[in-house]
Amino acid sequence: MKPGCRFRWLGLSEYTSVADRMLQFTDSRDRETLDEIWFLEHFPVFTQGTSSRLEPHRNPDGIPLIRSKRGGQITYHGPGQLIAYLMLDLRRLGIGPRRLVELIEDCLLRLLADYGLEGKRRAGAPGVYVEDHKIAALGLRIRNGCSFHGFSLNVNMDTTPFTWIDPCGYPGLVVTSLALNGVDRKMETVCRDLKRCLSDVFEWESDGTGAGVEGIR
Repeated sequence: MKPGCRFRWLGLSEYTSVADRMLQFTDSRDRETLDEIWFLEHFPVFTQGTSSRLEPHRNPDGIPLIRSKRGGQITYHGPGQLIAYLMLDLRRLGIGPRRLVELIEDCLLRLLADYGLEGKRRAGAPGVYVEDHKIAALGLRIRNGCSFHGFSLNVNMDTTPFTWIDPCGYPGLVVTSLALNGVDRKMETVCRDLKRCLSDVFEWESDGTGAGVEGIR
């Protein structure tokens, strides 16, 4: 087993402040720093990846548009969507960015299977799909051999704002959620289940600081 990872629940959080904290954590860590994964939800926000120039086709609710330091194109975050930010030392794990993406997708596919859903990959389009509808999106950044940013899983959210953009740069891509596929789970439950899947896939010890997710009782 590899050294453990600390899992934290941050709750409903503003995008920019969390992104700044991730960068500070990544820039200040050393070879002994324990890896961390932060689970949270965001207030409504559109974000553009580093290479994206795409903007919403319409935005009747005036949702903020923010340029992010992650990779990828444009996406939407909002309440009811579970975010997982992965601050991992890839050198210590002995993996590269491509393998990191594979492991994240493996974890999500396991989670969906546990919930009775058949998740799928799509060649050239990172993320996880149920039928042809996207349920989880990835957007990562690697800095000095360490990852930050991560992925999102739609649990029980209003997916309407996705129709105002080309999600992940794909015109007409339909976005779905666990709830729209008949899976009724509380956010705290999904966090715990996702922690278990991540620990299994990355072969971590149960936790660096305890059995649960800090911030969730």
